[in-house]
Amino acid sequence: MAKSKFNAPTDQHEREPAAGAQLVVPPNALIGSWGACDARTRGLVRVDLSASGGGLKVHVFGACTPTPCDWGTVDGIAYAASVSDTEAIAFSAFYKFDFKNTIVTGRIDNGTLIVETYNQFTDGSARSDYYSRGYFCRRTRRVGKAK
Repeated sequence: MAKSKFNAPTDQHEREPAAGAQLVVPPNALIGSWGACDARTRGLVRVDLSASGGGLKVHVFGACTPTPCDWGTVDGIAYAASVSDTEAIAFSAFYKFDFKNTIVTGRIDNGTLIVETYNQFTDGSARSDYYSRGYFCRRTRRVGKAK
């Protein structure tokens, strides 16, 4: 079976990249600290996104008391709106815990970061795997060069 260069019309590149070029989507629009717009949320309360080299770092905090649960920092993937765009509008990241796996995704929509989680329990507890969505407002924007 021959390998396709695309599997949907949106995968077609509108311009030819330079020989040997590898396009990286800068995550600039995503960078910063995002807080849950709903202060009463029982899900995620904060998402910090930072540039690291040519990539993205994702740091998530859950709604624990008296202080938020620190999920730690993992590598993320930044996504543009199309194959030809050069600015990120969305991200994904994967968290692996002792008891569950969580895929975290987010996208900017009119200045709000919409964050979704897909949670799969791996501990045999018979809890239902679940999905959640939250809306996040920008707390700060980090300024400066990527580290």
